[in-house]
Amino acid sequence: MNILLIGSGGREHALAWKLAQSPNCDTLFAAPGNPGIAQEAELVDISIADHAAVIAFCAGHDIGLVVVGPEAPLVSGLGDSLRDAGIPVFGPNQKAAQLEGSKGFTKDMCAAAGIPTAGYARYDRKASALKGLDAFDAPYVIKADGLAAGKGVIIAETRAEAEAAIDDMFGGGFGDAGASVVLEEFMAGEEASFFALTDGRDVVAFGSAQDHKRVGDGDTGPNTGGMGAYSPAFVLTDTLQAQVMERIIRPTVAYMAANDMPYSGVLFAGLMLTDEGPKLIEYNARFGDPECQVLMTRFEGDLAALMLAVATGTLAHAECPLFSHQAALTIVMAANGYPAAPEKGGAVGLGTVSGATVFHAGTAEINGQLVAIGGRVLNVTATGANVTEAQAAAYAAVDCIDFPGGFCRKDIGWREVAREAASGTP
Repeated sequence: MNILLIGSGGREHALAWKLAQSPNCDTLFAAPGNPGIAQEAELVDISIADHAAVIAFCAGHDIGLVVVGPEAPLVSGLGDSLRDAGIPVFGPNQKAAQLEGSKGFTKDMCAAAGIPTAGYARYDRKASALKGLDAFDAPYVIKADGLAAGKGVIIAETRAEAEAAIDDMFGGGFGDAGASVVLEEFMAGEEASFFALTDGRDVVAFGSAQDHKRVGDGDTGPNTGGMGAYSPAFVLTDTLQAQVMERIIRPTVAYMAANDMPYSGVLFAGLMLTDEGPKLIEYNARFGDPECQVLMTRFEGDLAALMLAVATGTLAHAECPLFSHQAALTIVMAANGYPAAPEKGGAVGLGTVSGATVFHAGTAEINGQLVAIGGRVLNVTATGANVTEAQAAAYAAVDCIDFPGGFCRKDIGWREVAREAASGTP
């Protein structure tokens, strides 16, 4: 079948790389794509915001499956438009995509379905949000309700910092995403990412990962879209994963179906592993970025067939997802100034990279030169018998790349590397 992939980032390059390996994929198209995706797919010049144009392209090119990578088209209802046109799509409809599009919606869903999460309150006025801080203790967690490219969460150590964050959100610092805010109880523990596929009825687990959100080494500095990740997240044991499926994922799928919002696609659960067990931090309605890069590196099945089963409601009959026993680790190379004001236009030289796969994120080819056009530019991904080996291979590959206008964290995977050293694993 012919497949259309929507998106242009590192996540989409990883998806294109894996979809192109599928025996069920005849021609892979991508809109708008990037220079890395162009190595796997035929790039097409259509506006993904123009639903009619996307549908027309699908009709004219016998598209049997559309895979929507980023969250914005899902929240805007692209999945609904495609389904109305009879085109199978991997990704939820607009109502179901509220799980990512509105943090307040998700918190209300958790309360109604009895899903373990942090205590919270929702506010759509600055004065009431400022007053609402009285009900919480430091550190304060302030979240913009809407989509904020992974940067809409502020953890404030003091009341003054919390008030400043609220001022910024209601003052337009996060655009429309900050028109409403959620205040949350701070949860202590270690974070992990868990993924599941569902067709709205059946559910299968699809691996784990651990992201590194802060821009600086040692988890310092502001939040970003993600500076690197590794998979699997060994801290999320088989026992804990079973708890996540039974207490968080399955109740979510059941609630959405019961409330006329059946969820179809990938459910990405950001988790806090607390002393009381796993609790949901938030949901994303698509694969994580950069978690997708390490998941696809480890996934050993037919991605196109699995996604089609999700899209057509036949997941119960699909093969169970299989993953390599090796660990995978990806390092984000970002443009200087990221996440505040990334410097664009810097030349990128890939040279000869061995022992790793380089996924393109914010790149473009201008006059034959690869340049940075976004904040996160490349994802350098490697595997190993454990995270320590994968980390060493990935950083060795980073050293082969000439990107003077960029930087990366030097400690991706540090928690698991430390655990492996303590246990004598390496």
